[in-house]
Amino acid sequence: MAELASLVQRLEVAVGRLEAVAGSQGDSPGAGDAGAVVQFVQEFDALVSGTVAQYCSLSQQIGGDVQKHAEMIKQAFSEQRHILVIASRCQKPSDAALTSLLQPVSSVIEQVQSFREKNRSSPLFNHLSAVSESVPALGWVAMAPKPGPYVKEMQDAAMFYTNRVLKDYKDKDKQHVDWVKAYLSIWTELQAYIKMHHTTGLSWSKTGPVASASSAVSPPAAGGPPPPPPAGPPTRSALFAQLNKGSDITKGLKHVSDDQKTHKNPSLKSQGGPIRTGPKPFSTPQTRPSGAAAAAAPQCKQLPVLELEGKKWRVENQEGAQGLVISDTELKQVVYAYKCSNSTLQVKGKINSITVDNCKKLGLVFDDVVGIVEVINSRDVKIQVMGKVPTVSINKTDGCHVYLSEQSLQCEIVSAKSSEMNVLVPGRGGDFTELPVPEQFKTVWDGKKLVTTATEIAG
Repeated sequence: MAELASLVQRLEVAVGRLEAVAGSQGDSPGAGDAGAVVQFVQEFDALVSGTVAQYCSLSQQIGGDVQKHAEMIKQAFSEQRHILVIASRCQKPSDAALTSLLQPVSSVIEQVQSFREKNRSSPLFNHLSAVSESVPALGWVAMAPKPGPYVKEMQDAAMFYTNRVLKDYKDKDKQHVDWVKAYLSIWTELQAYIKMHHTTGLSWSKTGPVASASSAVSPPAAGGPPPPPPAGPPTRSALFAQLNKGSDITKGLKHVSDDQKTHKNPSLKSQGGPIRTGPKPFSTPQTRPSGAAAAAAPQCKQLPVLELEGKKWRVENQEGAQGLVISDTELKQVVYAYKCSNSTLQVKGKINSITVDNCKKLGLVFDDVVGIVEVINSRDVKIQVMGKVPTVSINKTDGCHVYLSEQSLQCEIVSAKSSEMNVLVPGRGGDFTELPVPEQFKTVWDGKKLVTTATEIAG
């Protein structure tokens, strides 16, 4: 039965690709360089009807919050396709107009991320986090000159959470494993697509009108006719008809008096700001836009949280909170600290695991953890183990000090994409010896495999 369902799914993807190619024929802007323009729109349609459709199909089978998230992602790709169609017909607009054009995509990205924040207690939270962390990749249309590497960076951000999904469902439910493969394939194929058609940035038409905010109309509903193309120049017959009017051709012109002419009324030059006489000065684009738009929307301040929700202790949005304590703990419980700054947290008793996510200048003290302590996306974090912990994982963190106890000297420290990490080992008299975790490595080929060793930074 599972094989039959898989076969049906592949057939649906194949049919979707054919429909996309056929449907995109209507997006041709006409003559000239229309072939190249149609090609990159067609191939984007193939991506959407292929890997994106497969991801949506698997999300629908999983259901719940994952399905709702997938519907938002599908809408985001629909909005991005509309931008590509505009780019195929219009010349690149001003920065302000470009921001307006990208706003629909940016809004969906914010919606995806907000959905994840509102559903932290979801049993599918790792799925939601993988999507939320990587969806800013759709902001590649505003990235230059390296949109492809930007998408790769966002894909890497998702893999921390997709690895968790694989760990949880590898031997339980193959559907979730397939979901991970389908979702990551979206960004892999998008990188290949960008490399082929938009290597140094979104490819705009060399002809046609300059895109403006008015170009950002909503895409047509499914099955509806595409919007009419912009009005072109007059036909040759119409042009000759105008010329044949002779002197009458000037009758439609408006008379301009002397007081409206800048060369006879110099004061007009000072009105409405300076007049540009040369090309627009070079401006450096933002390197990490929040979403697709160049400017990020202001974030509302969240209320602090310290509560037990099911088996999870939620410690969120704590600022300047010294002396936070979780004492009534059980072995099956976990602690999740999120967006805490300039605070200290003590966890008493023996629990399953602790996660520190997106925190700054947080001090964490705990007794015993039977699973793992994870630090991700954080800065200047200090962790002190009073009892035992088998593993401490540090990921995408700048500045992390780990104070070990006598009982936890066998602890494994696993790190990735992090810097300024130090492990402090207890000595005689209660003093600690500080040891840096290597950040630079050397890899050589020994004839059979790659061998990697830590190296000291020269200088």
